[in-house]
Amino acid sequence: MTAMRPPGNFARYAAHYGVFYLVFGAILPYIPVWLEERSLSPEAIGIAVAGGMIGRSILSPLGASVLDRSSRRKRLLTIFAFASLGVFALLFPGWPAVITIALTALATALNGAQIPLLDAVAIRAAMRTGFGFGPVRAFGSAAFVIANVGAGALVAQFGGEAALVWIVAGSMLVLVSLQGLPGATMENRGASPPARWRIRELMTPGFILAVLSVALIQGAHGFQYSFSTLAWRAQGIPTGTVGLLWGWAVVAEIVFLFVNARLLVRWSPAALIASGAAFSVVRWAIFATAPPVWVLFALQTTHAFTFTATYIGFIRYCADRVPDHYAASAQAINSALSGGVVLAGATVVSGLLYERYGAGGYAAMIVPAALGGLLAAFLWRTLRSPNAGESHRTVRQGDVE
Repeated sequence: MTAMRPPGNFARYAAHYGVFYLVFGAILPYIPVWLEERSLSPEAIGIAVAGGMIGRSILSPLGASVLDRSSRRKRLLTIFAFASLGVFALLFPGWPAVITIALTALATALNGAQIPLLDAVAIRAAMRTGFGFGPVRAFGSAAFVIANVGAGALVAQFGGEAALVWIVAGSMLVLVSLQGLPGATMENRGASPPARWRIRELMTPGFILAVLSVALIQGAHGFQYSFSTLAWRAQGIPTGTVGLLWGWAVVAEIVFLFVNARLLVRWSPAALIASGAAFSVVRWAIFATAPPVWVLFALQTTHAFTFTATYIGFIRYCADRVPDHYAASAQAINSALSGGVVLAGATVVSGLLYERYGAGGYAAMIVPAALGGLLAAFLWRTLRSPNAGESHRTVRQGDVE
């Protein structure tokens, strides 16, 4: 029997995802522009952005450990949101480069650490109350597009400082929308095992292959996330068009989530992840040639696979094989690697490559993408093995739609 949907649960989560990604959609493409206008070199920009990713890789597992054991779901998210707002506000005065790098890294880490925690809470609520997680996440994607285009127009008109104003204003709305999320408490599960035990139980061969393959494919976006805006502007592409390029990729993501809902259920997690790897190799290889704008728009549609299919592949794996009470820890470990350590390493390397080769630095991203595809093939083989074990539960279409 299908679970009853408490009125407003879908709307409240969708609204919060929308507000949160209005902020994140300005951070990702335009913080590097703001840093460049503060006279930081590409290497320094790479360090600042990578520092945020490393900070996120530390904060996400710590937060997940608390979330998996706590009966309070919103308190930790509120703390991170409030702290992120405060540190971003500190960026308005002019600071020496070292302080600017440190504050930027801390602010983006506090913002990014909210993503796996919010995903874990929303996925759990979706499976408990019956609304689809995919459409909720799509609201975030739509807001990301709005931020890409809207903040991009402001940056084109007023410079990078406009992006910081957008981020701070949006962060205030994040705090407000958090208070609208339903159910401040969740069931008391009793004593929870220590973090080291939870991690040990998660570390099955399948989980290790899933998380490493996703980390490598998502990490291969390092050049794209940190230097595509600078590279495209250097090609003479207007900032407004750059915002449209970012937005077009996420439009493809939204269409993919809605149109291919059945595909996301029918394909195995390994197949979804492997498709992301295959499209990544093609995407970064052609981006490295600095193609014309129409080719860039065409290639941006492959984001539906390089990011979305990979992302959903890991969610599918967790929904099928990770117990509910480890859900936040699983998402945080994935975030710490794919959005933290691996992406940070790729970003630092990207700063060095951009300084020397410009858009040609994209070519280096082929390596982690291809390695991720190889691990996805091993994951497919592992999950087909008779010794792989039974699924934790049957995945419903509504869990990922």
